[in-house]
Amino acid sequence: MSKINVILAEDELALGTIIQESLESRDFKVRLCGDGQKAWESYQSQKPDVLVLDVMMPKKDGFSLAAEIRKIDPYTPIIFLTSKSQTEDVVKGFGLGANDYVRKPFSMEELIVRIKSHLDKIRIRQSQSDWIVLGKYEFHPTRQLLKLGESEHPLTSRESQLLQILLENANDITDRTRILTQIWGSDDFFNARSMDVFITKLRKKLQDDPNIQILNVRGYGFKLVC
Repeated sequence: MSKINVILAEDELALGTIIQESLESRDFKVRLCGDGQKAWESYQSQKPDVLVLDVMMPKKDGFSLAAEIRKIDPYTPIIFLTSKSQTEDVVKGFGLGANDYVRKPFSMEELIVRIKSHLDKIRIRQSQSDWIVLGKYEFHPTRQLLKLGESEHPLTSRESQLLQILLENANDITDRTRILTQIWGSDDFFNARSMDVFITKLRKKLQDDPNIQILNVRGYGFKLVC
């Protein structure tokens, strides 16, 4: 089994070395870059499986680097390491195409779990040409169809996107802000109300299987239990 290839961009050399050594001891392959420009050059020379980026870096900050990468690569997972906790920073990161935030200080176990979780989601996307089993249902993301037995039920584009995101995080909490920025483009009040309407529509379309639930986790987001 090939090693997971990681670009780690961290300008604090001591911290970066600790993270690199910890990941490599768990069979990751890590390229440590001390600034955003070096990380960009490393990305261009050899595309990684995942990028772990500090937000505040010299020459090119994490936000700028993520924006450059997303112009040419919409899929490689980007995880931000940051001491910033303000909501606007999180929203900005997700708006630029980040997949996750890990706030300093953090445990290596948490970082590893998040990396592997996002790589699992990539594998789900790569199998989108097939039907995905969801309880008694089958879901086809690219054809935007939900099937129960022989009956096929069309989904709108946003219903399909929303169900896909929830399914990628099945039995785990999906952050409201991420859903809003990824599908609606911003997390303002009116988009939030629209999202709630679509959640209600999905619940109705999945109601024939009582083992499937979309739970509202107050203050955090939603959890698809299946």
